[in-house]
Amino acid sequence: MNRLAAFASLTGFCGVALGAFGAHALEGQLTAEGTEWWHTATLYILPHAAAVLAIALSGRGGLVRTAGWFMIAGAVIFASTLYAMALGAPRWFGAITPIGGVFLLAGWAMAAIGSFRQPN
Repeated sequence: MNRLAAFASLTGFCGVALGAFGAHALEGQLTAEGTEWWHTATLYILPHAAAVLAIALSGRGGLVRTAGWFMIAGAVIFASTLYAMALGAPRWFGAITPIGGVFLLAGWAMAAIGSFRQPN
């Protein structure tokens, strides 16, 4: 079983479901700021799920595969804190959001370094 591919797929599924939920079920329910947080969360989670799925299916291991796990963790942390704040969680959750961003940046850096190190 390719766990990374499974987590990437589940993350993508949740991104689509939460994006649709925000656009339809929460329409008119969120503040302007909450709506912006919801959109930003969805904007970040979906492309990272796709990137991780590509990494998982590439067959590459080592640092590139580790990068995928960092991206999953980062996307989940980043987006979940924004979704939570949009739904009324305390604003201090916003202090956690950049941790997710750092994980995302680390994942991209690892993917680049790992790709330079591994032969085609």
